[in-house]
Formats: sequence, structure tokens, C-alpha cells
Amino acid sequence: MDLETCIRKSELKGKSAVICGGSKGIGKETAKLFTKLGSNLCIIARDREELGKVQTECNVLKISSDQMIDVISCDCTNFNVLKRLLDDYVRDHGTPDFLLNVVGYAYPQYVEKLTLENCVNNYHVNYNGQLIPTLILLPYFMEAKRGHIVFVSSLLGFLGIMGYVAYSPSKFALVGLAECLRNELRPYNIKISILCPPDTDTPGFAEENKLKPKECALISEHAKLLHPETVSKAFVKGILQQKFMIFPGHVKLFWLAKRFLPQLIYRILDNDLIKARKKLGKN
Repeated sequence: MDLETCIRKSELKGKSAVICGGSKGIGKETAKLFTKLGSNLCIIARDREELGKVQTECNVLKISSDQMIDVISCDCTNFNVLKRLLDDYVRDHGTPDFLLNVVGYAYPQYVEKLTLENCVNNYHVNYNGQLIPTLILLPYFMEAKRGHIVFVSSLLGFLGIMGYVAYSPSKFALVGLAECLRNELRPYNIKISILCPPDTDTPGFAEENKLKPKECALISEHAKLLHPETVSKAFVKGILQQKFMIFPGHVKLFWLAKRFLPQLIYRILDNDLIKARKKLGKN
């Protein structure tokens, strides 16, 4: 089923969505697409200037004058502040229909150059930055016995490679969180989805490339870089279809291969690393 068919069959007009990490990249494009579908939005991010930009862009895309595009400037890892702000939002607007967790960043580096602080910080933002909004809104969803909670993991949330010791475990953890919630919340009619995108041309990816080990750069140089708009379309389509795992591009092929032919995948990854190191003049 294509996206247009999903849109025609969807009932997002008048629904509400909270998007955490919605000021840039995949989150921003997803916010714009939800707006085009008639949803009311509450976009949360730290950067006030970027929030203002996405709010302006979404306001232009509204399909009705009564659509609301609210923004909140907050760090999603700050439980106490975010809880107060979201409690106020629910009090004023009611329980949202969707929570989209798009918070995260990558800190690639050679393992011997990583500090404990690097690893803890990357895990804290990527995992707790998505767990905390979920814990805050979950009681409202459970009381209403409805809702759809969405997480964003990564291709590296089920496939670990060199250079991503600080990042990949946090994305693996999000898959585990989503699986636990998918099972436990079924009696409450709360849907769970998790997006696993490949490399995507976002501002965060540009920053990531500044730190990426040379071997990583060589291994990934032939991989197709997706545009955030392409990823967001697959993301929204998967949400509308109530899919649990959402795989943009060719990611599903990697997931199937890792699940059913893990030794083959390990061999390919190891050979790619050997070739990259040889190209760099390393043993």
C-alpha cells in the first residue's frame, strides 16, 4: 500500500501528536507531514530558534485554520521540567493520540579514544531522551486506553559495527524497550512502533561525519544516503499501518539477513573492515 492510499484511509485529521526532537532532520520532516495530514502538533526540542522555524513551516502547511502547532523548548532528558510542561499541555489540550520520540545523536569514535563520559552521555540522550517522555505520558495513555507511542532506533539498533560503541548499544536498548512495551500495553490498546533508519542526510549526520573513524567512512561511502523526507514518508506510512518495526529503504534486508544468516553478516562486516584497514595502510 502506497503512502497516498494510507493517507486517504487515515483518520489523522483533528488528532494530536507530541513530537520530541521535532526541530531538525527526520523529526522536522515528520512534523511537516503530520501537519499536512491535519494533525495538531506539540513539537519539543531544545533550540528555540529551530523550533520557531519549524513552527512557521508547519503553519504554512496547515489544511485547516483550527489546527494547532505548539512548540515547547525543553531538554527531553530533564524529567522534572518536561513533566511539568507536558502535564500542563495535557491539562489544556487533552491526552494526545501520538507520542513520537525522535531524540538522539551519534558519537562515533575509536573505542580506545572513548571516555566513560562519552558513552554515558550518548546513552543518556538516546535512551533516556525517549524513555522520559514515554514515562510522563504513559499514565494518560493507559487511563484513556488508547494511544500510539513511537521510538526511533537505527540500522545500528540491531547491527553493531566498529566505531559505534557509544551509540549502537543505546539504539539496541530502544528496540528492547519497544518490544517490552508492545507486549505489556496490548491490554490498554496502546500501539507501539519503532523506526530503524539507515544513514540519513540530516544536520546530525553531518556532525557525526566529523568524528567518524576513517574505516567507518570507507565502509559506508558506497551506502545510499537517504533524505529525511524519504525516511519521514516511510515513517508515517508505517505508523498509519500500525507496523511495529518500520524499515526505510533496504534496511529490512539487513534485518532479515542478521536474523536468519548472522554468520554471513558478520563475515561481510569483518571483510569490509579488513579491506578498509588495508586501504588505510593498517595491519
